[in-house]
Amino acid sequence: MDWYTTVIELIDMRSFSNLWYWIALAVVWSSASHWVLGVPFDLVLRARRHGGQAELDLEDLVRINTNRLVYIGTVSGLWLLGFSCFFLTGLGLLGFFYGVEFAQAVFLLAFPMSIVALMSISTSRLISTQGLRGEALRQRMTKHRFFTQLIGVLSIFVTAMWGMYQNMTAGALGG
Repeated sequence: MDWYTTVIELIDMRSFSNLWYWIALAVVWSSASHWVLGVPFDLVLRARRHGGQAELDLEDLVRINTNRLVYIGTVSGLWLLGFSCFFLTGLGLLGFFYGVEFAQAVFLLAFPMSIVALMSISTSRLISTQGLRGEALRQRMTKHRFFTQLIGVLSIFVTAMWGMYQNMTAGALGG
């Protein structure tokens, strides 16, 4: 077995039968639910338990990240939306119309994450305009994390069902 064959087997384009894809899926959703608006959720919990400096750190980090997200959304939001729609449409067509499994796998990762990104911009705008602080800020962050986790669970379920279907039909067709 030569080097080229080893690399091709390691980076298998049949994504749903590849362990690396499922590891990446788990890491993406674990990171998305831990980093709420770019702030580690353990800081939200520490601020709730201890207050004081942890509360100030949370408010500062949220202020910095929400201002950043609102600025990006305001300055280049339409361009990002257009590019994202183009990218997701291309992946969807390649994956589900033309049957490219790699495009299906990337679409099933990217589409739910784009929903989380839109939700993050919306939450950032809400936090910024309402000037949330203290308990109200922690509740909004917790609510945002809950909906991110809900989208993640649904995404993993749909991806697992589609992946099992793909693996069964690929196995039935002989590879």
